[in-house]
Amino acid sequence: MQPAHSQRHPGGTFLGFPLEGFGFFQSLLLVFTSAFFAFFATTTIAIFSLLAWNLIGHHTVNYADSYLYVGFPAGVVVLLLALPVFGTLWIRAKLRR
Repeated sequence: MQPAHSQRHPGGTFLGFPLEGFGFFQSLLLVFTSAFFAFFATTTIAIFSLLAWNLIGHHTVNYADSYLYVGFPAGVVVLLLALPVFGTLWIRAKLRR
């Protein structure tokens, strides 16, 4: 019997997660989770970048611009990229069964 951490997945893994066998709702959850994470990660980086820009350069750029011009587009791009990726993984899993 093999330990749990050395099990092989036929579809491979990415960061320890199997790339095969997701259900429809799991795929949708992963799509929206990745877009949600991308939105907040890029917004956080943009806010701290604007903080440094405003403090060092004595500028007055509005912090709300980080949501509108960085976070929202990044979240939409990741959402549009993740939908076909996880949709393809879901369809491939359905066809193999």
